[in-house]
Amino acid sequence: MKNVGEAPQEELATGERSTRNRVARSILDHGPSTVTELAGRLGLTAAAVRRHLDALVTDDVVAAREQRVYGARTRGRPAKVFALTDCGRDAFDQSYDQLAADALRWIAQRSGDEAVMEFARDRLAPRAEVYREAMEAAGPESRAEALAKALTADGYAATARSAPVGEQLCQHHCPVAHVAEQFPQLCEAETEVFSRLLGTHVQRLATIAHGDGVCTTFIPKTAHQTTDSASASTAGRNPA
Repeated sequence: MKNVGEAPQEELATGERSTRNRVARSILDHGPSTVTELAGRLGLTAAAVRRHLDALVTDDVVAAREQRVYGARTRGRPAKVFALTDCGRDAFDQSYDQLAADALRWIAQRSGDEAVMEFARDRLAPRAEVYREAMEAAGPESRAEALAKALTADGYAATARSAPVGEQLCQHHCPVAHVAEQFPQLCEAETEVFSRLLGTHVQRLATIAHGDGVCTTFIPKTAHQTTDSASASTAGRNPA
């Protein structure tokens, strides 16, 4: 006799696939993640997350690695994180086909690498204007966060977070990662746009195109921001 509430085997398998896709999608949206982080975001037990991750690793959708730490390391062994593989990213409909790579290769062969760079800059120009408008509407203290939201709307699943002496802009997905792997000018042009929009030199710490789990851009505090912080601190110690 079938137990009450017992799902048919086909329905159970469908539910398992759905949850497994949610785990992979969470890694896509938030970047390399620990079991604890995934369990918290998805409302699952750690044991359930591990079971789904084991299946995703077997299918070459995700891979385990040590968590990258920026700045001083804390005591203890680094936590293990799970990141999407190239195969896993392909499953999320990356905007890439061989024609794009062939076209850029044709440009490079006939007009040189600088022509590819000019193309990359021209391609981003219309989007840069959209990003600029979003950032201006947000105000100076929220410019990085506004840029992250605008990038997310374009499919980059971006976030902004505080970092020592600045901020980090993280893009957890790149719709043109495979093309950028062959033509780094696409990443270079994007970095130029970020620097121009934010009004400061920015530094790329990692890129998906180079095999990292996330594109990470460091945004240093500007002199204006540093002065404001120092003034606020001094005012707190020396009330009028």
